[in-house]
Amino acid sequence: MKSLTAVIKRPDPVSLSFLAVTFMTGVAVALQVPTLSLFLAEEVQVRPFLVGLFYTVNALVGILVSQWLGHRSDSQGDRKTLILRCCAAGIVLSLLFAWNRNYWLLVSLGVLLASLAATASPQLFALAREHADRQQKRADMFSSVMRAQFSLAWVIGPPMAFALAIGYGFEVMYLASALAYLICGLVVWRWLPSLPLPVKDETVSRVSSWRDPSVRALFIASTLMWTCNSMYLINMPLYITRELGLDEKLAGILMGTAAALEIPFMLLAGYYTRRFGKRPMMLVAVLAGVGFYIGLVTLSSQQALIALQLFNAIFIGIIAGIGMSYFQDLMPGRAGVATTLFANSIRTGSILAGAIAGIVAELWSFHGVFMVALTLAMLALAACWRVPNA
Repeated sequence: MKSLTAVIKRPDPVSLSFLAVTFMTGVAVALQVPTLSLFLAEEVQVRPFLVGLFYTVNALVGILVSQWLGHRSDSQGDRKTLILRCCAAGIVLSLLFAWNRNYWLLVSLGVLLASLAATASPQLFALAREHADRQQKRADMFSSVMRAQFSLAWVIGPPMAFALAIGYGFEVMYLASALAYLICGLVVWRWLPSLPLPVKDETVSRVSSWRDPSVRALFIASTLMWTCNSMYLINMPLYITRELGLDEKLAGILMGTAAALEIPFMLLAGYYTRRFGKRPMMLVAVLAGVGFYIGLVTLSSQQALIALQLFNAIFIGIIAGIGMSYFQDLMPGRAGVATTLFANSIRTGSILAGAIAGIVAELWSFHGVFMVALTLAMLALAACWRVPNA
């Protein structure tokens, strides 16, 4: 694996900074997301429908904010300053959640701050793509290594989140998230580069746009896949505690296990993409996802849920590792918009997942949410089949 060792053994200081910021933003997110449904249900004390509504509003506002900022960054540049402002928004967001329990303030101001903070990740990856191109590195491999840092953060983050929330309270947990965002901002300010805008081929940019059927097909496929994953993240902690009667700490163990297993598959996906192309790898990922949700529907023991994380890791590891560079390959010269479009497929999935998970859980059951997710995973397989290879 010559290409992989080249990335790992000879990183320059700027590349190390990209990896560090990716890891710390991952820690910040991994401290907040796994416990959010429990925070809203138990600390803010709202019913399942309002839990789902929060996820939907958060994703919808996130799409609008990040897409606007993505276009702005591609036309005006200065991604470093934008990332710094996003880190500042993350600090304020964490403090708001630490000290406020008013649902409507959280779903308004909190959602706006969350949207700004979440934009840091796609802008970071866009800046990394441009840096990799300038250094003549394999962009898909560098992106996979960066995404692996995000997964590594999720190995640590979810168990830490549940340990802090259960042992010390949500206030301490959100203050830890604020500290992670602060560290990110300091590293970005000190070490990340300010790069000029790349020279664009206007003819290619016009062809490689959202109007391209290949981009649309990939967006639909990616959205369906992330819808399944978001439904799982929203539903799983409540399913484990309220329907299966298992220890709530198991939710953190499952998320951490999946994140740990994702890392090798993410790196392997980045390496083998050169040999097989992105489409076959994505199809393997969705097939693993179908297997994962079949297992969730049919199995319920603690041991089975842990074992199923292998399929979940293949599913998320591959699409997270190469999905972003897939969009970038289909939209050359527009790294900001392409990366944001990938991020917005995740947010669109969250919109659908929030609505579906909230309604299905309230009218049917938490187990029924996984049955719907299985159906969507099968639709994702059909949509992914229509995406051309790259």
